[in-house]
Amino acid sequence: MIKANDKNLSSWIPVPENSDFPIQNIPFGVFKAKDGNIGVATRIGDTVIDLFKVGQLDYFSIDAAVFNSDKLNKLMRLGKQATRKLRDEISAVFNTENQEAKNNSALKETFYNINEVEMLMPIEVGDYTDFYSSEQHAYNVGCMFRDPNNALLPNWKHIPVGYHGRASSIIASGVPIHRPKGQQKPNDNEPPVFGPCKLLDFELEVAFITYDGKPLGESISTKEADDYIFGMCLFNDWSARDIQKWEYVPLGPFLAKNFASSMSPWIVTLDALEPFRTESTVQDPEVFDYLKFEGNKNIDINLQVAIQPEGTDEAVVSNSNYKYMYWNMNQQLAHHTINGCNIKAGDMMASGTISGNDESAYGSMLEISWKGTKSVTMADGTERKFIADNDTVIMRGHSEKDGVRVGFGEVVTKVLPAK
Repeated sequence: MIKANDKNLSSWIPVPENSDFPIQNIPFGVFKAKDGNIGVATRIGDTVIDLFKVGQLDYFSIDAAVFNSDKLNKLMRLGKQATRKLRDEISAVFNTENQEAKNNSALKETFYNINEVEMLMPIEVGDYTDFYSSEQHAYNVGCMFRDPNNALLPNWKHIPVGYHGRASSIIASGVPIHRPKGQQKPNDNEPPVFGPCKLLDFELEVAFITYDGKPLGESISTKEADDYIFGMCLFNDWSARDIQKWEYVPLGPFLAKNFASSMSPWIVTLDALEPFRTESTVQDPEVFDYLKFEGNKNIDINLQVAIQPEGTDEAVVSNSNYKYMYWNMNQQLAHHTINGCNIKAGDMMASGTISGNDESAYGSMLEISWKGTKSVTMADGTERKFIADNDTVIMRGHSEKDGVRVGFGEVVTKVLPAK
């Protein structure tokens, strides 16, 4: 039992109804205040808590200097047991039973309202891997571009398929992107053309961030994997479908994917998500021994995507769930390291597009519009097959059980015209 996860706990800090950030969450992020102060924080309700200042008041067992940083990497390098203990200590400070803390005026000087701070990129991403682990998504893409009777490639149910992506262009929520440019081949019988992407798409994903792993040459087993996963975030892995179609053979995505990926600013720890574990999909055929696992390794996370054209209300275009994953995080990490690949604190591994079993749960416009053959109506009456200039894409995610809701907030990105 992780003490900070106790469903009966409540906080003396106000928590609005249906907040993603009750005292059972205690996520980690990096904020910038209007006075220029930057540091590591947690959040309860709409209150951002400066952990460096709290640490200086001797509430924590670890050195407060760890929080005097513009990234979470120092904290992650302390490992699983340290961050688990820290969550318990934060919980002890801010739960309703701690009247001493509630009456400590110095402690309240560590608070900022969420509307008074800017949330920054929370981690220094070392390496980034993107998996392709939702069976329905892989099946949908296979149906569109191949034979529905052979939609999944022969390797798909044997290995968690993935590729190494671009870490430098991962950005925080709120940072706008420009429409990418590249070569496309809209007509099979004509030469390629160059210009702005015409089929810009979101990809609904969830990513996990690692602690330091084992030395080069050693592997992390599915049983050990939880000890090497710090936490998770929402992840919009933008994709230029027309550029990708032309460039991906023989080496895979390049310009179609390297221009931007957007992440939510709060990292929800794997510890905080433990109560929401759920059964995994039955895997058939049987996987190799190094991919076998015990227990519930998937997580029930409700996911939503909305598109908001400039000057109007949003339209929800997808309601999906992370539990639809065929390959779980433990298998992904075990496969990633089975050949001795080393991981480091701050490495990021994304799920791949997550799609459920009906159209309302598809995780990309490629699927929602079924390769551009259908349209989705926006709140202002305009229609979308893919993402238009000045559209804002909003992703949300939360888990809920036994009266406790633990969420990620949002990842919000506006698309500006190509430069």
